[in-house]
Amino acid sequence: MQHGPLRRRRRDFHLKTPEELEKMRVAGRLAAEVLDFIAPYVKPGVTTETLDRLCHEYIVEEQKAIPAPLNYRGFPKSICTSVNHQVCHGIPGNKRLKNGDIINIDITVIKDGWHGDTSKMFFVGEPSMKAKRLVNVAQEALYRGIREVRPGVDLGQIGHVIQKYVESQGYSVVREFCGHGIGREFHEEPQVLHYGKPDTGVILEPGMTFTIEPMVNAGKRQVKLLPDGWTVVTKDRSLSAQWEHTLAVTEDGVAVLTLRDEEDFPRILRSE
Repeated sequence: MQHGPLRRRRRDFHLKTPEELEKMRVAGRLAAEVLDFIAPYVKPGVTTETLDRLCHEYIVEEQKAIPAPLNYRGFPKSICTSVNHQVCHGIPGNKRLKNGDIINIDITVIKDGWHGDTSKMFFVGEPSMKAKRLVNVAQEALYRGIREVRPGVDLGQIGHVIQKYVESQGYSVVREFCGHGIGREFHEEPQVLHYGKPDTGVILEPGMTFTIEPMVNAGKRQVKLLPDGWTVVTKDRSLSAQWEHTLAVTEDGVAVLTLRDEEDFPRILRSE
């Protein structure tokens, strides 16, 4: 997950046509709707496996779409559920959520061959002030990254803004995992790092689509992979939080393809 030392134009990145972007808007909207659907079920006592089953049924039966994670490179479930010190790619199972937990639910749907990818943090019952602050900082880190997206900006600038903000709040940014291009494929070029230096990496152009999804740890940035081959956790067992949106570079800025009803787009774009 390295990027070059110089700003560079795209090479093999597929710039989406207006017609293709419209299909991605549909897929993105469906992914956002799954997060809205599952919200009332995220409460103490529910298992992550139940959340997975409910999301699967909603995607397949109600949306007539496909849950992209299921069987992707062997992943066994339809959503990812990462609880507390789990950073990403948590596999739903018989773990019951308890009061005070935080959980990231990561949704990717395929509709008419196009992907929409998004994730959101949920509080289970009443969170601690420590957990609430971490989750809020992680969300603001995503929003600050989104504010940088427009033609002519390089990916290094986006990573730099995210890293600078997170570290200014006393937290750390995971470096082993990053955002990614998206479209007909789940993961496309370019890689979107959540750390870096301005004036490096790919320069954005209208029609590019990718995710920004910073993983923010309350402790140190180091992570490790559990024996299940998927679940990533913080090495120091500190809490971790992540938010994700699928974005499109437009002629004059950015479109958030996975925007939820609860979100205020002008607020996202407004500097603090």
